[in-house]
Amino acid sequence: MTAQNIINKLELQEHPEGGYFKETYRSSGVIPNNVLSTNFKGDRNESTAIYFLLTSEKFSAFHKINQDEAWHFYKGAPLKLHIISKEGNYSFIMIGNDLENGEVPQYVVKGGDWFAAEVLQKDAYTLVGCTVAPGFDFADFVLPKREEMINLFPTHKEIITKLTR
Repeated sequence: MTAQNIINKLELQEHPEGGYFKETYRSSGVIPNNVLSTNFKGDRNESTAIYFLLTSEKFSAFHKINQDEAWHFYKGAPLKLHIISKEGNYSFIMIGNDLENGEVPQYVVKGGDWFAAEVLQKDAYTLVGCTVAPGFDFADFVLPKREEMINLFPTHKEIITKLTR
């Protein structure tokens, strides 16, 4: 199966951060704004989930959201998930199914941390799922320009330059 087959079968659309996605779940339950932290403006669904597909040509640019985001590996090549914490510490995790070589099938990015993802294998794709709680809302989504990220974290200029637009 090719990336294009998956995009067609799952009816994925382009995502502003890069790659392709489709929301597959949005809880009917709602968390009222008055019980959420001050990072949130407005009510949020309890949880949301998406399919998310990246290719070796389409990376997910550095961005952040207020919520924790769980990544779940489904199919394809492993994915390198880059994280810059709120404190400015860089790390990465390989999401995939080769447990013996350090890949993990699931990983949670902490809310407020910056993250980006890429498929390292040439001419390959990765299909993952992302679950967010409280539920995702574009009001919580920050997609900075390259210069903004470099100003925030100058010591990580090389990886930021590679994974921003």
